[in-house]
Amino acid sequence: MKEKIKNLNEGVKYMLLASLMFAFMGAFAKLASQSLPSLEVVFFRNVAGVILILLAVWKKPFTHKGGKPLLLLFRGTMGFLALLTFFYLIAHISLGDAMTWSKTSPIFTAVFAFFFLGERMSKKAWFAVFIGFVGIVFITKPTGLTLSKYDLLGLFSGIGAALAYTSIRELKKYYDTRAIVLSFVGIGTIGPVVLFLISPYVNAPELDFIFARFVMPEGIVWFYVIGMGVIATISQLLMTKAYGATKAGIVGAVSYTNILFSIIVGTLLGDELPDIITTTGIVLIVLAGIMVAKEK
Repeated sequence: MKEKIKNLNEGVKYMLLASLMFAFMGAFAKLASQSLPSLEVVFFRNVAGVILILLAVWKKPFTHKGGKPLLLLFRGTMGFLALLTFFYLIAHISLGDAMTWSKTSPIFTAVFAFFFLGERMSKKAWFAVFIGFVGIVFITKPTGLTLSKYDLLGLFSGIGAALAYTSIRELKKYYDTRAIVLSFVGIGTIGPVVLFLISPYVNAPELDFIFARFVMPEGIVWFYVIGMGVIATISQLLMTKAYGATKAGIVGAVSYTNILFSIIVGTLLGDELPDIITTTGIVLIVLAGIMVAKEK
């Protein structure tokens, strides 16, 4: 019993620290985005991951059987696009709202796992999904049937991440975890380079979250970029430790403290506090995410 309580405390502690680090990562990304396009911020975020994964593979080569290259490509592409929209949101809306959009992914993951992987969902899980969608309506505050560009990108950041997470459940049967992560950070590094090369020939201001010209970081911007990569890596390690220490449902529920930390850090950077309607939406999404995490 004491061992279980100790593991629980360890898992909660690691996830709280991971959530705090992730909020700081968002802060560094927001600061870097004042000088760099979001596409470039994503590039620097992923380069650090590629280096770390390749070092790990060099020390211990892959031993997986493979066999699902298209699914691996799909995982990497969806993860990259979801991260791209997420970082664009960080640059243009409050940090708390951007993080809330990213935390809708478990709700969409539960639905995709039901339809694509045949995973069963209880009545409580479906009720949680319903609450989550009500929360999304509160955040978007749609006028008629129209949504803002940021609302659409926010929805995609959650849906894209959910598709990536759903594919991981299948990929884990065939690939080393490092290979799955490498597909994400690898495409997240190559993708921006390709888009940078194409961007001079594209005139589409509304697609500024995809196409942008490379800007060489200068001065303190290098500190923001390097800090973002280091803190993101620390957050990932702490998250891994958290899931290894206690039940995924408990850790997943605690991960929603990331939204609170992000709102606090965001206000320190000058973000306005969310209004009552947005706050209600955030609370509903957190409640839905916790319910889904407990069910899983």
